[in-house]
Amino acid sequence: MKYNCIDFFCGCGGLSLGFKQAGFNIIMGIDSDENAIKTYNKNFNNVGYRLDVLDVNGKEILKKLPKDTKVDVLIGGPPCQGFSAANQWTKDNDDDRNKLVLYYAKHIEYLEPKMFLVENVKGMLAPSKVHIKDQILKIFDKIGYTIHGPEILNAADYLVPQKRERVFFIGTKKGYNFKFPEKKDIKYTVKDAISDLYIFEDKQDDEPIKHKLKTESVYQKLIRENSEIVYNHHPKLPAEITQLKISHVPQGGNWKDIPLDVIGNNRSNRHSSAYKRLSEKEPSITIDTGNAHSNYFHPLFNRIPSVREAARLQSFPDTFIFEGPRGSQYRQVGNAVPPLLSKAIAEEFMKSLGNYNE
Repeated sequence: MKYNCIDFFCGCGGLSLGFKQAGFNIIMGIDSDENAIKTYNKNFNNVGYRLDVLDVNGKEILKKLPKDTKVDVLIGGPPCQGFSAANQWTKDNDDDRNKLVLYYAKHIEYLEPKMFLVENVKGMLAPSKVHIKDQILKIFDKIGYTIHGPEILNAADYLVPQKRERVFFIGTKKGYNFKFPEKKDIKYTVKDAISDLYIFEDKQDDEPIKHKLKTESVYQKLIRENSEIVYNHHPKLPAEITQLKISHVPQGGNWKDIPLDVIGNNRSNRHSSAYKRLSEKEPSITIDTGNAHSNYFHPLFNRIPSVREAARLQSFPDTFIFEGPRGSQYRQVGNAVPPLLSKAIAEEFMKSLGNYNE
């Protein structure tokens, strides 16, 4: 059976893609970012809508769908800055982003999905922010859902060649249960993910190009399925001073490997991730949204990974094409939930939906 799924705060569609790969019917994605929605529509048959969740209600959402469409699952990653240390949601807070969790809950209450997902950063479970978790649990308990989690999942445990920890809450209606996915035994590395792209190092533009090498790993075989073309791959070099600095850093190293006369006198203030060069032998560090200021560099070349390389490290298949300016593409990739992590969760959703027990 095909279950219908709506993705709030969908971005470019990492969560949606995992649920689609697990067999869900993605009927809508909602986000306020123009370029992210362009990417979403490119890859999800134009079911993306550029909307602000604060400005639309559940009735208006249903009007955009075919008559009598049932919404089985809602997924999304609303920001959680709007909960004060006093466990209070402030209605008159000046930043509308602070209201998004509550508005997400209102959409869940109106649309009445059988199950829903909330994704957020690991930091929201820090002791200083325990009020955020408690408030979220109260909100969803109030509208009649059982909450499973919060659970911290590392993408590297689910076939993603990247160490990336995220928090997930799962809500289920009465009669449905949920079990978080078990970790996979296989770990993929940076080399598994991108080694077949090294041959394009002299490429001077962002134009699509045909693959030149056969797949060199099981992961590449998976990620290149049904694709003969490489999109969004421009191996662009940074400023010469940045190239000089990173040239001193070995795989797995960081700014500490750069000589003092090259990096300057302010080196003691730097974070350990500064000028971090990826290691081919390990999963990547967490992919961020940066471009010129990125903290992670290619394992072999003196530049940051291209958009396509970053997408590979996030487990986006080569058939997934990113739209918009280069900086926006990096943000879309860096903000996404890795599709293969999403797929592992979605497969458990599918099991739960198939085992309804009154």
